[in-house]
Amino acid sequence: MQIELIETFLDLIETRSFNRTGERLGITQSTVSGRVAALEAALDVRLFTRSRAGTDLTTEGLRFEPHARTLRHEWHEARRRVRPQGDAAITLRLGIQNDLAAGLIGDWMAQFRARLPDCAFYIEPDYSTQMCLDLLTGTLDFAVLFTPKAQPDLHFTTLGDMAYRLISSDTDHTAGLTAARHIVPHFSPSFEREHRALLPDLAITAISVGQSLTVTALLTKMGGSGFVMEPTARDMVATGRFHLVKDVAPMHQPVFAATHIRNRTSRLHRELLRIVQKHFSKS
Repeated sequence: MQIELIETFLDLIETRSFNRTGERLGITQSTVSGRVAALEAALDVRLFTRSRAGTDLTTEGLRFEPHARTLRHEWHEARRRVRPQGDAAITLRLGIQNDLAAGLIGDWMAQFRARLPDCAFYIEPDYSTQMCLDLLTGTLDFAVLFTPKAQPDLHFTTLGDMAYRLISSDTDHTAGLTAARHIVPHFSPSFEREHRALLPDLAITAISVGQSLTVTALLTKMGGSGFVMEPTARDMVATGRFHLVKDVAPMHQPVFAATHIRNRTSRLHRELLRIVQKHFSKS
């Protein structure tokens, strides 16, 4: 199976540009054209039309798209399933948002192992965009993430949210905060937007960070102000070096479970979902 033809077809749907798809896949524009031509020849239909406005699917291309997504997922799934699993009946590949890994994965893994003793687990802390892509291709089976990427092949379940608190080594009120000493959080697009609306004078600074653990490390070393996860904030305030900024309410980051739509009703995936849902129902 020439999965490269399917991958190129699906990427071209997103970019609508032969040149851009070539850049993203690390191939030449002529290779993109050749792959599309080969796929069209195999199907005996024309899949795309090209114009100054960009590249668009034909009616036949629109009909083929859901089948292409299924073929891509099944191919990557099949490749994983035929690899040696050791003594385990199956290996489940799990993605988890970087910020959640340190605090939650140990407890979750203990429960995963207890409830699914015949499974082996591969865990990959990552960011939402990459995890959504990996779920689409079948590289991941299940993920817990901050930012769902709308795709017809992905299924998302709202779990709850994680609270972040603003702390500072300099002051306990916003009046004493300065942009020069503030770390802008980029934990997710929604978190960034809320931060900008809440603290517009601190939206542009010298340091921007996409992970709470990194904010913690920077504050510990250099001081200043920034948002960290609520349990971390309590621990840092307890050292006496930091203050909660009292006139800023906690910011909340929604958390979602995600899987490929073909797996949403499977026993294994329902079990994983129940375990992570239980944590947020107690929060």
